[in-house]
Amino acid sequence: MFLPTAEDTDRLGAALACALDQNRSAIVRSGFNIRLEGNLGAGKTSLTRATLRSLGVTGRIKSPTFTLLETYPLDGGLEVFHFDFYRFESPEEFLDAGFRDNFAPGHITFVEWSEKAGECLPDADLIMTLTPEGDGRRVTFVTPTNLGANVLSALNKEWTSHAEL
Repeated sequence: MFLPTAEDTDRLGAALACALDQNRSAIVRSGFNIRLEGNLGAGKTSLTRATLRSLGVTGRIKSPTFTLLETYPLDGGLEVFHFDFYRFESPEEFLDAGFRDNFAPGHITFVEWSEKAGECLPDADLIMTLTPEGDGRRVTFVTPTNLGANVLSALNKEWTSHAEL
């Protein structure tokens, strides 16, 4: 999927929010883990911010680059955890910080720089790789789980329906 403008990244975030909401009951039961892959400036935090806004988060949405984690409670029994492991020196820092408990039923996790947590990080449901391309970015998707495939299917339907407006 090619996103030529920042507005398209925001639109993808809105489509992802709708897809997550459509799968809310399954996420409440099992949780949902999203890995955001890509270099510095690829748009990982921008996409997360757009998704959070569309999920109803108001107020300031900060990058977790220095804090490692920002949390956002949502209505309906969900909570979002936005991680940034860029500053990790070793995967054991993930375990030492006690972050594993945040990957649980009712939690949606967005993880930037997941490779820094290595094998300590729980499995992903959806992997989104953002790559700069010209003035925009390209996004590719991998869905290792059935729930990830369901969310991606809903995202694609939402994206297509709004592309026709």
